[in-house]
Amino acid sequence: MSGGTAAEPLRVVVADDQELVRAGFAMILDAQPDIEVVAEAADGSEAITAVRAHAPDVALLDIRMPGMDGLTATAEVCAGTATRVIILTTFDLDAYVFEALRAGASGFLLKDVRRDDLAHAVRVVAGGESLLSPSVTSRLIAHCTSASATVPPLPDPRFDSLTSREAETLRLLARGLTNPEIAATMVISEHTVKTHVSSVLAKLGLRDRIQAVIAAYEAGLVVPGRAESSASLRRRNSRGVSP
Repeated sequence: MSGGTAAEPLRVVVADDQELVRAGFAMILDAQPDIEVVAEAADGSEAITAVRAHAPDVALLDIRMPGMDGLTATAEVCAGTATRVIILTTFDLDAYVFEALRAGASGFLLKDVRRDDLAHAVRVVAGGESLLSPSVTSRLIAHCTSASATVPPLPDPRFDSLTSREAETLRLLARGLTNPEIAATMVISEHTVKTHVSSVLAKLGLRDRIQAVIAAYEAGLVVPGRAESSASLRRRNSRGVSP
């Protein structure tokens, strides 16, 4: 991957079945000095071909496309390449959100996103982070909580490899805390939090924080229940009580 330096701009593939929409996104991104649109696609199959041909840092995929849709394309791109996916759609529906995230998408944006936010999303996701709106993040956590309350957690030996601090980091991450909030709760530096998060993702074989949240709830690492504020979690931690 390019890393998005001045000499090597971030490479992006844009897929949407509506030509004007696709061209509009491509024009916005191409206007950025650190971003280059290397290919456009009209459906999921073309998007996969473009990703394999150009090895972009990020693929922007519409959900509803003829032939192969964006969800199917996302699963193939994430399973077979290092390209990260941002889903673009006009439909802010839970079913699409969860399917896309489970397929490996790192971001989910509505098509009415502002141009500056679109470029920012590409940079964030290309940098290895996930990008969701706060409302989508809260609904994801609520969905995982509800599902894990009715379905017994599946044993996962990968979690045995986590240190106690890594497991605590993952629990806090799954509750929706940011890196600064995790650092304050655990009384460690943000750099150490980033190190723990990177180690968790590597040991569990996950692409990003979103998949870590899903995995934590499915494995029963986080017990469904009333969401706690970061202040409450810090008080519990100061008393030596694991969240």
